[in-house]
Amino acid sequence: MTLEEKVAQLLSVPVEALVEGKRLSREKAGELLKHGIGEVTRVSGSRLGLKPREAARLVNEIQRFLVEETRLGIPAIIHEESLSGLMAPTATNFPQSIGLASTWDPELVYRVASEIRRQALLVGARQCLAPVLDVCRDPRWGRTEETYGEDPYLVAAMGVAYVRGLQSDDLSRGVIATPKHFAAHGFPEGGRNIAQVHVGVRELREVFLYPFEAAVKEGGALSVMAAYHEIDGVPCHTNYWLLTEVLRGEWGFRGFVVSDYFAIRQLITVHRVAGDELEAAIQALEAGVDVELPGADCYKRLMNAVREGVISERAVEEAAAKVLRAKYLLGLFENPYVDEAAVPESLDSREARELALEAARKSIVLLKNDGVLPLNRDKLRAIAVIGPNAAEGRALLGDYTYTAHLALEELAVEAVSILEG
Repeated sequence: MTLEEKVAQLLSVPVEALVEGKRLSREKAGELLKHGIGEVTRVSGSRLGLKPREAARLVNEIQRFLVEETRLGIPAIIHEESLSGLMAPTATNFPQSIGLASTWDPELVYRVASEIRRQALLVGARQCLAPVLDVCRDPRWGRTEETYGEDPYLVAAMGVAYVRGLQSDDLSRGVIATPKHFAAHGFPEGGRNIAQVHVGVRELREVFLYPFEAAVKEGGALSVMAAYHEIDGVPCHTNYWLLTEVLRGEWGFRGFVVSDYFAIRQLITVHRVAGDELEAAIQALEAGVDVELPGADCYKRLMNAVREGVISERAVEEAAAKVLRAKYLLGLFENPYVDEAAVPESLDSREARELALEAARKSIVLLKNDGVLPLNRDKLRAIAVIGPNAAEGRALLGDYTYTAHLALEELAVEAVSILEG
């Protein structure tokens, strides 16, 4: 492999940069994919609003270009979000993680993740950026709903079940799980997202690292996402001790580490530990971040870094090897394509909705009753439904559903409000 081809495996590209309308632009692909690419960011979960068959067709167009029009013919990993269901139009919406945790049922989480895998495979997604294994110890944090709660053992049990369900026993028919945000993201100063985390090593290991260790050792997670914040002044994306000594050295992790979206650039703009994109790329790669998401703003400069002698080509090779190994385990070299004829009009199904309903029912927690419930229909004349979101179905959707995450005006799914229900 040439240096350009090795670096390309560490890069990603948003699907919007590759298309004209809803189809692959050969001109854009020729520029952005000429040396190959590690990952393509969110085809089904993009703002293109693709129906399942349109998404599958576009994935095939991208993979066919990479296989037939590049020197080495290496397919890409297509990644999506899947915290409470595949983040795509027509996909099933499951309860948020905090709701699934309230079921105390890892086997149910396994079945939910298995159904997410089925839907992801239909549209060519082979990596999902989930589960969230942040142990939340501050309810002021606005992303509490994404977590399995405050107990590290419960978070670990649910996380392992999710990883196993998503990846399956045979990764050639599975989807890579990406536990995030590594690590201690759920314990920010003042409950503010991305704020500094101040924690001692013992508490860090016993509480916040424990679920990730279980996901790696017991679940076999093949990818991990680094977190935005700093731990005691050291950004997670430059933390060699965390990403290499602990994750790989102590736990034996053999997968690849991805950046959180735009987090490597934040080494310049937020953490101010790097002066430019080149410095940020070098710091992240040397710490143990293998792939930059969602684009290649910083890592595309690694070619110059090697040529100028400020980083070794060996460092690039080691990271590229991890990505290539994952592609091999996924079976992408044998078959990178989706069977478009098998893709339904809707990813959702009756069985999936029944599973979502089961999960929702089991997630309900009755904190206090005092003999009020169940209500007596014969004596009931009216029920007051109070609050600004009482008639808003959108409010029931998690922040990683397609509608909510992209802040769309129209709902991508039918959502029944509390008042309507």
